[in-house]
Amino acid sequence: MNFKMTRLEKKWVLYDVGNSAFTMLVSTIFPIYFNYLAENAGISDVNYLAYWGYASSICTLLVALMGPTLGAVADTKDFKKRIFKVVLFIGVAGCVILGFLSSWIWFLGVFILAKTGYSASLIFYDAMLTDVTEPERMDTVSSQGFAWGYIGSCIPFVASLGVVLGGGSLGLSMQSSMSIAFFITAAWWLASAVPLLISFKQKYYIESTEHVILNSFCRLGKTFSDIKQEKHIFLFLLAFFFYIDGVYTIIDMATAYGQALGLDSTGLLLALLLTQIVAFPSVLLLNRLAKKIGSTKILTICILAYLFIALYAYGLDTQRDFWILAVMVGLFQGTVQALSRSYFGKIIPVEKSGEYFGLYDICGKGAAILGTTLVSIMSQLTGRMNVGVAAISVLFVIGLLLFWKAVKLNEEHS
Repeated sequence: MNFKMTRLEKKWVLYDVGNSAFTMLVSTIFPIYFNYLAENAGISDVNYLAYWGYASSICTLLVALMGPTLGAVADTKDFKKRIFKVVLFIGVAGCVILGFLSSWIWFLGVFILAKTGYSASLIFYDAMLTDVTEPERMDTVSSQGFAWGYIGSCIPFVASLGVVLGGGSLGLSMQSSMSIAFFITAAWWLASAVPLLISFKQKYYIESTEHVILNSFCRLGKTFSDIKQEKHIFLFLLAFFFYIDGVYTIIDMATAYGQALGLDSTGLLLALLLTQIVAFPSVLLLNRLAKKIGSTKILTICILAYLFIALYAYGLDTQRDFWILAVMVGLFQGTVQALSRSYFGKIIPVEKSGEYFGLYDICGKGAAILGTTLVSIMSQLTGRMNVGVAAISVLFVIGLLLFWKAVKLNEEHS
């Protein structure tokens, strides 16, 4: 196989570099700023963590409600890029607005809007994978996206971190520093999307009709019916729903968890920067290993690793523990996402990639509704945050068992 990427593949990968900057901000600076706003409003640490988890869950719920319908519409000729552009601008605008808010409740509200736009954009971005490359290249291209996304996101993050940590010496208030940081990320995110928006052409599509939305609903209904018959696809989606919920919960809640434990903010941010740096070579190396022993075996290793990570987080109480956790997450975070995306892209009908990836993204892309809600509820019920975090481990166990079954059925189907 020729591993040199085409120009269109590179432009597709570049968007991962941009949207990963927003993910990095959500995982690091956003919860720290929300903690600052919450403390000023007299909100307890446990409730702060719970509210942040509930907000993430609402984002997932909104995307779950909209995703399949928007994906079905996007499969119509020339619609995929149009809808991608709209939700992208919603996410970017929301990111900028967040820097001008001083109320914790308004911050959460606009955060939900921005992250929903971000998550919705990934439905169409992921669906574009079938248009920009071939099935035998998907593992590599998908992995390249996550790899360069991780390392590329460090550039705006370091710039934002410099403004946030050094804002006081420059005479900037906390809100002014955050405004600049959020703007840097939004500008980076938008700029990375421009080449793809200019060059992308929908290769696989359904012909346009007079009643696009009505016909899209009809096709979506048929897809739901078909997917029940395609048990290998259905079981993979179910497995993905559980194990990726756990992955995204750890991504979304890591900094909030560390903040609630009283760990140093600067140390938390630097540890998560290390996660990005470790993730870059790890994705590329594990992708090469996947070519030798198979992507399904590497996915199994990743899920088992995350099961260990969730259990390790139960006893986390020092800065050193958090750094160890950050390295472990970095080793497997990109690969479990990249190979899941490409594996799904290879087992679905390419002309229905939008609606299928709409279903795929219900299962966890951008936020984790089961995991974040589980952490929030268990934390409030027990008054112990580590119990809530450890509860995530059950998601990986269920996901792994379902994944093994899905792979077996896919082999029989092939």
